[in-house]
Amino acid sequence: MPEFSTSTATALSIAQSLLVAEKDKGPITAALITEKVAIAASVVAPGNEDSVDKAAAVAELIRRFSLWIGQDTALSDTTGHEAWLNAARKKDWRYWPRYRDMLERKMSATAVDAVDKSTDRILGLMEDPGRAGAWDRRGLVVGHVQSGKTANYSGLICKAADSGYKMIIILAGLHNNLRSQTQIRLEEGFLGYETSATGDIVKLIGVGAHGRDFEIKPNCATNRTNTGDFNTKIAKHLAISPEQRPWLFVVKKHKVVLERLLKWIRGHVADATDEHGKRFVSNLPLLLIDDEADHASVDTGEQHIGADGKPDEDHEPKAINSRIRKILNVFAKKAYVGYTATPFANIFIHRQNETPEEGPDLFPQSFIVNLAAPSNYVGPARVFGLQTPEGRSGLPLTRVFQDHASEDGRDGWMPPKHQKDHSPAHMGQDTLPPSLREAVHSFVLACAAREARGQGDEHSSMLVHVTRFTLVQKEVHRQVEDFVQKMKLRITRGIDHEALLDELRALWESDFVPTTDAIASKLTESEEPPSVLPWAEVLAKLPDVLSDIDVRMVNGKAKDALDYAEDGPPLKVIAIGGDKLARGLTLEGLCTSYFVRTTKMYDTLMQMGRWFGYRPGYIDLCRLYTTEELVEWFGHIADASEELREEFDAMAESGATPRDYGLRVQSHPVLLVTSPLKMRTAKNLQLSFSGDLLETVSMHNDGKILDQNLDTANKLIAACGAPGEPNPKRMRGAQEQQWDGFLWNDVPADHIADFFEAFITHPKARKVNSALLRDFVRSMAATGELTSWTVALLGGGSGDKHTFAGGLTIDKMTKRSADKDIADRYAIGRLLSPRDEAIDLDDAAWSAALERTKKMFNPDAGRQKSGVKPSEPDTPNGPSIRFIRGKGSEADGVAPAPQRGLLLLYPLDPQQAGSEALADRKDPVMAFGVSFPSSDSGVKVEYAVDHLLWTQEYGPAD
Repeated sequence: MPEFSTSTATALSIAQSLLVAEKDKGPITAALITEKVAIAASVVAPGNEDSVDKAAAVAELIRRFSLWIGQDTALSDTTGHEAWLNAARKKDWRYWPRYRDMLERKMSATAVDAVDKSTDRILGLMEDPGRAGAWDRRGLVVGHVQSGKTANYSGLICKAADSGYKMIIILAGLHNNLRSQTQIRLEEGFLGYETSATGDIVKLIGVGAHGRDFEIKPNCATNRTNTGDFNTKIAKHLAISPEQRPWLFVVKKHKVVLERLLKWIRGHVADATDEHGKRFVSNLPLLLIDDEADHASVDTGEQHIGADGKPDEDHEPKAINSRIRKILNVFAKKAYVGYTATPFANIFIHRQNETPEEGPDLFPQSFIVNLAAPSNYVGPARVFGLQTPEGRSGLPLTRVFQDHASEDGRDGWMPPKHQKDHSPAHMGQDTLPPSLREAVHSFVLACAAREARGQGDEHSSMLVHVTRFTLVQKEVHRQVEDFVQKMKLRITRGIDHEALLDELRALWESDFVPTTDAIASKLTESEEPPSVLPWAEVLAKLPDVLSDIDVRMVNGKAKDALDYAEDGPPLKVIAIGGDKLARGLTLEGLCTSYFVRTTKMYDTLMQMGRWFGYRPGYIDLCRLYTTEELVEWFGHIADASEELREEFDAMAESGATPRDYGLRVQSHPVLLVTSPLKMRTAKNLQLSFSGDLLETVSMHNDGKILDQNLDTANKLIAACGAPGEPNPKRMRGAQEQQWDGFLWNDVPADHIADFFEAFITHPKARKVNSALLRDFVRSMAATGELTSWTVALLGGGSGDKHTFAGGLTIDKMTKRSADKDIADRYAIGRLLSPRDEAIDLDDAAWSAALERTKKMFNPDAGRQKSGVKPSEPDTPNGPSIRFIRGKGSEADGVAPAPQRGLLLLYPLDPQQAGSEALADRKDPVMAFGVSFPSSDSGVKVEYAVDHLLWTQEYGPAD
């Protein structure tokens, strides 16, 4: 959010309140906003209205009032839970109202309402802190990456304190920088005062700054300094009693710290003894919030490796998981709420058995809440686009390079498998590769353009992540600093600066100007289109910007976070970091990122996600420099997240519990894409394809294999006999739909299994593995399901014709363009057009599936390609088609048909692929989509993990 002067901020806040009051009377228009800002300005500065920047206030309010946010969705299990949160309970709240006031000064009323609603929902799913006896609620809140979960849990903490929770423990990250950042945010949002190492109150800030309700000041046992974590010195002097104001603890996920806290609770807070003689806390309700809950709290048995290459005992998840559970187990009344941005978190939870010492595992058995993102959120779906038949179309911000290593990946500036004593050299010289030089230039230009746009009061950052070894980071830091230093000297002193300025100008005109134009058409109403700046304005800002740029190593100290919070000039930082930078630490105003994959795939991807979030007024200046492989992987992760969220919505609609979702997710084929980490330690995966759609989007480009796959398709077509329906037609509502091609019904499972047996899928098509599909069809058929298939051979594209077995001719093969950046295979966007998947449904079943789709419909900006609010669907989505096929709908007279699978065959025209490898091929490249009906049969097939393959792909399991 832009920084405003005090008088403008106050006027903005008043005008927003006036407009909220008008909301029910009619639409909020620009004219109405202008009118209310004028009234507010006359109240704030009577006779001196010009001291209020009215134009900026109007622009900000137009943005805020055009913002939209979808609904959160939730799965819950109310066993043993008593509903308790009602209006009467909220009457005397004091922490939440002052936090709400603070938020309203910074955010739109829509966004604040969304925080209010979702924290009410989460609090209501926790237990009433005043409820007698012992109780235990465990939940998980899934947000989008960098989409404001801290604001959400700060609100939850305020409301929990208002309701009567007395001990609030936040587990914040593995390193001091993240703990310190969380502490600072909670001082602003909950405590209302700045903490210090001496325990004195330094000054009132945030919610306390306006002197509001000072007498309700909460207690805090930790402070914002590097050594401010919970320690024995503090512990000695603390005494906690139930009648006091609530106590806050912000602690690292560190074995020693958690052990210390546990010991202190047992010794100083416990007030009762159980039948085994163990001390426990009977009278103080605990809220434990676990930030980045999928990281180190989950017992994956994974080890963190220190900079010296040795395992870091204190970060061993088993140890951390055990301490967290023990802390929970000491309290009779407790609520555990994990926050995470990755829907895969649940997958990694090993269901440990309950132990007497630790109590149950951290599986969120009580509830899982999926938070919707607001429309100005820029997430993976917008940056990378989701898969469509035309390929992906995201925002044009990614710049791909490969000059960081030699072609064979063995040497060069930063080869993938370098050692901890590697010294980075490009072409044998102690210098940066051209791509990183360009990325630094790009950052300098972004800073200058932000200054020219009047955003000079805000921080700007660049992130360089190319290695996990501290010694190598130091070398990179030296090289980048040296490069920036030389730029500073050349431009500020005017020595040999013409060539450099020409280079910068060329980058500005060839990259920034067209990108700003291209982005303007892809923004939503709540985002202001950026203006294209003339070069002279950018040039004028360069000397000052260069003088301000600071190159730093980010290594986990609290200083990393504190510097952003200090008063003083805004920072312009190039941060060189490794895994310490990885999670959660927000780099304010992140403009430019430069990434090369380090070994831990999953961590790197999630870290890369730090690049998402809110970029008001400068999204067009942001750049992501990375390798083709990472862009492709990130696309996979975006699709996989979307798939799991769809699955979640469908289960929420049918009233499932978190346990049901956990079981579904543990056998979801998405695991083939998302769990390299688990694959290393995993034994074999147990997968079920029920209720799933699989399509081949990565195919071979080797002629022999393509001929075999065509032959396999011809054998299946011959085995099916004469087609039941040439050019099938279906009524869809009031319209008739027609397909070009042939359809067969009641094809036996053996024919389908034989087809999968002989068809060769590409190893990089991670989800579509023909051997697994063969095993699954055979196992299901043995239980009486998937015994009767619908097969369709479809054309209707713009390609050439081809005649298949039995003289069946497809007049126009389908066109699917190859991804030009991927050479080792024929990779396309999506294969199916969504309507094809419903080809086997009659009108009643199609209408029932559409009805279910509408019920599940939940617009979430974090999942939109464009951020534009979608209208209600007019065709059924995949999950509903597969649900109605398998389970039917009694109300609509649709019988369940779990025996019916659907196999769609697509001949792709190689001449239209635009791929050199296929240029001489005339015969089709056969691709298929297979849609499995929903089923409760529980049949799973085993996927044997090839450890050697995974080690080659992801590096050793450290």
